[in-house]
Amino acid sequence: MIVNFSVQNFGSIKDKQTLSFEAEKSTHLEDHYIIKTNSGLRLLKLALIYGANASGKTTILKALDFLREIVLEPAKKKTDSLEFNPFLFDSKTPKQNSVISLDFIQNEVRYFYEVEFNKNAIVNEELNFFNPNKANVFKRTTDIKKQFTEITFGSKIKKDKAFEKTLESNTLWNNTVLGGFLKTNIELKELKEVTDWFKDYLKRLIYIRTDLQGYVTERINKTEIEKELVVNILRKADFNISNILIQEEEKDIPDGFLEFIEKQLKTPDEQINELKSKGKITSVNLEFEHTVNDKKYTLPFELESQGTRRYYGFAGLLSLLIRNSVAFPIDELEASLHPELYIHFLLSFLINSNKSQIIATTHNREILDSKDIFRNDVIWFADKSETCATELYSLSDFDSSIVRDTSNIFNAYKSGKLGGTPNLGDYYIDISNEKK
Repeated sequence: MIVNFSVQNFGSIKDKQTLSFEAEKSTHLEDHYIIKTNSGLRLLKLALIYGANASGKTTILKALDFLREIVLEPAKKKTDSLEFNPFLFDSKTPKQNSVISLDFIQNEVRYFYEVEFNKNAIVNEELNFFNPNKANVFKRTTDIKKQFTEITFGSKIKKDKAFEKTLESNTLWNNTVLGGFLKTNIELKELKEVTDWFKDYLKRLIYIRTDLQGYVTERINKTEIEKELVVNILRKADFNISNILIQEEEKDIPDGFLEFIEKQLKTPDEQINELKSKGKITSVNLEFEHTVNDKKYTLPFELESQGTRRYYGFAGLLSLLIRNSVAFPIDELEASLHPELYIHFLLSFLINSNKSQIIATTHNREILDSKDIFRNDVIWFADKSETCATELYSLSDFDSSIVRDTSNIFNAYKSGKLGGTPNLGDYYIDISNEKK
């Protein structure tokens, strides 16, 4: 579970910004919002980030996804650049390093992981754990001139010199130590625990354009997602869907398809080679069965409404959040969802999940108008400073002079007292110079 997440000099973020899942002292809606750990931490299941367009909401999620990627998908060549931009609206920051840190729980052990990097290399990296006192797992530095990684392990970590040298040789200067570990045939409990957390708990960022249909359908086919549970979730959301029908069909590979997925989608070489040897691709046909007046009708997925198609994906995510311990970053959670369905999804997650978390950006302000379904500490705002840098802060940071009661929060946000709203000009557009 995520405890705290911090970002500095990444995209629209200049100075260090921290998003915390640590709950404040309030016991409001405790049973549904709070995850209690053995160490006494009270962690929130949910973080919703509000803000105007281009305020940096999505950048927070991108930074978390970037960290996941450099851990699980290390660069294969030392000439590969890290795909990110530092803060560019400043003369100094493009030449400075960026920093991302993550405080999280894995199997009841608390870890703190920090990476300092630039476009060419991981400059510094450190992993600590608390059990219960702080202990260092490793510290990593990079000799930029030699493009060489040096790793030093903490005194409590059992390993030998051969282990260190093997890991160093497999950790390119643009790889994290965790990424290097995944490429190396060696074992170390602490490194495995942390890489497993990134692989199993922290999921990929879900964008509006993410193919949730394919993601969910594939996992239903592999029984990683229970089809019956997805059907039940859809039915609970007032869709009269009684079954999900999935049929697979093998077809010849279309001309240019392999080249497209290799260059445009950056598909791994092993998958490309597997397709080449097979000579065919598997096409999946998805249909929903609807029961209307006790009669069953099937409808191809493409003919379902945009809202139904979107919620099918969210029903799959919800089933994973309920049955497993996972975290999903989601961009623009409300996209294609009716406001009531949006709230239904959140409440279904909060009531039925145990140790899962959602961190999402949103423009849905109506949830601020009901004290019955949200806590102040799950609401965050992204705003732009005078230097166009993203600033992140929580609703719980405001004192009672601004946030007094249920209705005041929605009104305060609309009026701009909480920030995170567009600073719009008048509606007049000067077209006097337009050519006639």
